[in-house]
Amino acid sequence: MINYKGKVAARRLYEEFGLSSSHDFEVEDLVHARDIIYEEKALPHSDGRIVFGKSKAMISINSEIQSAGRKRFTIAHELGHYEMHRGCKLPEDTPLTLDYFKHGSQEYEANEFATELLMPEHEFRSFVQDRAFSPDLLREIAAYFNTSITSSAFRYLQIGPHPLFLFYSRNRNLVYWKNSPNYYLTVKDIIRLPVPDDSVAMEFYAHQTIYSKEESAQEIVKSTWFETRGYDDNAPFYEYAIVTKNYNTVLSVVWED
Repeated sequence: MINYKGKVAARRLYEEFGLSSSHDFEVEDLVHARDIIYEEKALPHSDGRIVFGKSKAMISINSEIQSAGRKRFTIAHELGHYEMHRGCKLPEDTPLTLDYFKHGSQEYEANEFATELLMPEHEFRSFVQDRAFSPDLLREIAAYFNTSITSSAFRYLQIGPHPLFLFYSRNRNLVYWKNSPNYYLTVKDIIRLPVPDDSVAMEFYAHQTIYSKEESAQEIVKSTWFETRGYDDNAPFYEYAIVTKNYNTVLSVVWED
């Protein structure tokens, strides 16, 4: 069953405050409107956290986050916890809990809340309509909606018009993968195993290679990530590696033209 709790909570906030666009507000203003104590300070190994007291809540955001988009998504994620999970014991949030799919229903719901709050479905669909997919498009999405490149990739996977696969790896090993709706290819059985030797992700893990914006769409072949059984092995695909060096993670965006 699809969990729409986060999306519904975000739309409820839009209605409550009379908002029509993602550009109608600063997410910090919504935090203050809820009378939540907000602070920015050094949080070792954490992007953000929310603590619930008897009568108030406090959101803390890591002051060392350099990306404005990542910071904004983290604030929205914590606000989502406030809207949906008051009274629950929650972990501190890192890029590993902000990765959408592998950290339980509460983290998934908070990510869905942040996604719908910052990149409303109708507004997102309108922005990407009739535009060719590329890493540049993901960067334009992140800039327009003032959010992270990672969250932009996940949002595009959900509702973008061009089919994608996302492969999330950490410390060389594949943690999970996700595909666009109705886009089916047989992925190699390498969960918890090293990413393929000929992948762009492995170029980072083995050699610390990070391509420039101009070269970020690296051509690979279908057999890099997918089972081909000897058929169409060398069909051209592309991989864009979104690297988070501090956590030694790579989100590989993989697509075909």
